[in-house]
Amino acid sequence: MAVRNPVDLIALILVIVGGLNWGLVGLFDFNLVDAIFGVGSTLSRIVYILVGLAALYMIYFTIRAETYQTHEAAVHH
Repeated sequence: MAVRNPVDLIALILVIVGGLNWGLVGLFDFNLVDAIFGVGSTLSRIVYILVGLAALYMIYFTIRAETYQTHEAAVHH
């Protein structure tokens, strides 16, 4: 995965944070985001929204990367 700009990096970090948080919830019934920011707090909700938006962006990122790779392969052949 080639991170091409700061938005790609931020989205990647947020998706990793979200994935790790879900792993903690599943394995230990421990929600790190709620532990840090408070259950149902505005900050917790903002983090969840940002993680969700980052996941949507990563879908776009994946499609963009596949399109770029397909285009590059066509140019070099």
